[in-house]
Amino acid sequence: MLPNNSLLRFLREGLAIPETSIASALQHSEQENEQDSNLFPIILWQHKLITLEQLDQIFDWIASTYVNRDVETLMSQPAITEFPE
Repeated sequence: MLPNNSLLRFLREGLAIPETSIASALQHSEQENEQDSNLFPIILWQHKLITLEQLDQIFDWIASTYVNRDVETLMSQPAITEFPE
């Protein structure tokens, strides 16, 4: 399974990860038959395509991106004013 486009964009633009490194990690992911795209940053690190510091930055980006999106979704929902008995 491929990582999502926003993660790939962050890797390219935010961390300046070379396209060849991303392609190599995608190939390793396919060879290892990895179905979970959430493990893609780990594959990059395992194959020494990124540093531990970059891996940490990726996890921070993932957390802030998805936590903020989830909070915004929750905040846009109408408040529960009555609870079932």
